[in-house]
Amino acid sequence: MASIRELHNQLVTKERSAVEITQAYLDRIQAVDGQVNSFLLVTADHAIQQAQAVDAKIAAGEEIGLLAGIPIAVKDNICTQNIRTTCASRILENFIPPYESTVSQKLIDAGMVTIGKTNMDEFAMGGSTETSAFKKTSNPWNLDCVPGGSSGGSAAAVSAGESPVSLGSDTGGSIRQPAAFCGIVGMKPTYGLVSRYGLVAFASSLDQIGPFSTTVEDSALLLGAIAGYDAKDSTSLKVEVPDYTQYLKTDLKGKKVGVIQETFGEGLDPEVEAATRAAIEKMKELGAEIIDISCPRFRYGISAYYVIAPCEASANLARYDGVRYGRRVEDADNLLDMYKRTRAEGFGPEVKRRIMIGTYALSAGYYDAYYLKAQKVRTLIKQDFEAAFGMVDVLVSPTSPTTAFKLGEKLADPLSMYLDDLMTIPVNMAGLPGLSLPCGMDSKGMPIGLQIVGNVLREDQVFHAAYAYEQATDWHKNVAKL
Repeated sequence: MASIRELHNQLVTKERSAVEITQAYLDRIQAVDGQVNSFLLVTADHAIQQAQAVDAKIAAGEEIGLLAGIPIAVKDNICTQNIRTTCASRILENFIPPYESTVSQKLIDAGMVTIGKTNMDEFAMGGSTETSAFKKTSNPWNLDCVPGGSSGGSAAAVSAGESPVSLGSDTGGSIRQPAAFCGIVGMKPTYGLVSRYGLVAFASSLDQIGPFSTTVEDSALLLGAIAGYDAKDSTSLKVEVPDYTQYLKTDLKGKKVGVIQETFGEGLDPEVEAATRAAIEKMKELGAEIIDISCPRFRYGISAYYVIAPCEASANLARYDGVRYGRRVEDADNLLDMYKRTRAEGFGPEVKRRIMIGTYALSAGYYDAYYLKAQKVRTLIKQDFEAAFGMVDVLVSPTSPTTAFKLGEKLADPLSMYLDDLMTIPVNMAGLPGLSLPCGMDSKGMPIGLQIVGNVLREDQVFHAAYAYEQATDWHKNVAKL
């Protein structure tokens, strides 16, 4: 597993060309993706053309940036101009965006090589990449297990060595949970730090794009490339984006690390707890002061989320009506019949479930009882975090209460699937940055993730704590044997 810096050095020393690097990853996809199913679309010709452009610059003696010539896989809910973008849904099965998302444009500007679009839960609704309309992705550590979701394809692609880095989106844990399940690094930035222009909306007040990588440094490099103000996104923050790599230090002297007490207890796998506690102990050895923190409203995050997110999804997905773009049934009797049948055939069961929950909660007579109340709970959760960050620099918890479960195990019980996002959802509710990195393995040989959460726009603190822990341990060196 080569890092961005290692691949860059190979390019500038002319040890390998960008085409050779790209071809090596395309060959790897050819060799293993039949088992893993990370990709919905592999853009081999497009990738080779992008790599050739980088090689031409090197041949002309031009200096290239650190990300130029580096392959990247992109979650299939991020619009890529003239490249099919399906959101893993039948309703967008043949949708080819006429424009480029802001993040993918930034990747192009940096000279990165897009090798394909990755599988996901349909419209990012799910925690296991099993609600995709097209295929189920497997966990590279155990092909009988899920990779997590909804960005399971992006996580599995990096974990399986099919791409050095990838992009995902995180609405309630969809980057951090699959990163934990697949034994890699996944970063959800502060809400508004990365533009959502061109990200197909699920829940607009929660969605955020972020990187997957095998190292903390690669996440810092990639976030630096995609972050920044964008006038096309009304929720984009007007802030300077620092060079996050300057905060990568190997000790934690003078840092205060808060342990969220509410994330330990009933439902937490004992092996996950043991690995998380060992990671906290390691942070203490690195000089951090460990402080127990209570976020009493943390546990209400999941119930508030499953009102707010479906309400926003119900509004966002109303546009898929067979009129403007996407799927349309041809032989409808009238307009209403066309609407009904298009949506009935186009959406899968999980998406329909969430649209119905959201439509119900927003309907007359229920708005105050559900949506308004959930927004008030969201404010209380935010206040808990604000109080905590008055005392500490970062907060830590397990990323997920369990390691990766078996394919099909939770499909019949959506509620138990939703509970996997217990630790990650409150971070989205408060719009905070959160990162998952490997901190152990369970007795079945599956990776365990540690979640590090920072205050608003304090990605620097998160990267610092994550890097110090990563460098003091060897968990990130473990590679799935495929």
